[in-house]
Amino acid sequence: MDTLTLWQLAALAAASALVGFSKSAVSGANTISLAVFAAVLPARESTGVLLPILIAGDVLAVLIYRRHAHWPTLLRLFPAVAVGVVAGTVFMLWADDAAVRTSIGAILLFMAGVTVWRRRPAVTGREAMEESGAPPMRGTGRFKARSYGVLGGFTTMVANAGGPVMSLYLLSAGFRKLGFLGTSAWFFLIVNVSKVPFSVGLGLIDAQSLLLDACMLLFVLPGAYIGRKCVDRINQKLFEQLVIGATVLGGLQLLLR
Repeated sequence: MDTLTLWQLAALAAASALVGFSKSAVSGANTISLAVFAAVLPARESTGVLLPILIAGDVLAVLIYRRHAHWPTLLRLFPAVAVGVVAGTVFMLWADDAAVRTSIGAILLFMAGVTVWRRRPAVTGREAMEESGAPPMRGTGRFKARSYGVLGGFTTMVANAGGPVMSLYLLSAGFRKLGFLGTSAWFFLIVNVSKVPFSVGLGLIDAQSLLLDACMLLFVLPGAYIGRKCVDRINQKLFEQLVIGATVLGGLQLLLR
């Protein structure tokens, strides 16, 4: 912390507030946060600093949306996510900052493109659906769940960037806002807590990173409060556009840096 300027600390504080906002309103927007942390701090080490902040946001999101989770979807994803987390841990043993940024940025853009392409055929019938609950009854496929799960586990371990991948999966599965937020809240609380031992073992979380976390956690709560106030004012179409737009923006920031 001694080497950070006031402007860098302010950028980290704003990014921490955005974590709270993304967890309670627009999941996937925290790709901007991970890009800010990777810009201010060394990209590899920034993942260890960001993880406790994300967990704090996950706790707040679960408290708000815990009743809206769709557990069959979660149970379908977790085995594949575990494979992705292990693969990401192996990758982090040898990856440098450039490899981390390039690989995650490319994956985010690719997944955003695939999702936009797959969602072009009629979405019209969903306008009359309820705002919460399980996704519509249409098959998303085991292969799709496994592929997104592995990618989500890999990207969340490598750069805490699993949010956009899982957001794209939940959107493609047809989740509405509250079901989307409740399912992703429980998913990331469980996954991020399980990542802590791996991050400690890789040396990404230590006393210095936790000291910085203690300062940044103060900004997560107001971000979550603002997000909760805004989410009811965001219609479904805008909500989905914001999620995909945040994914593309985060991927471009990682690639172009």
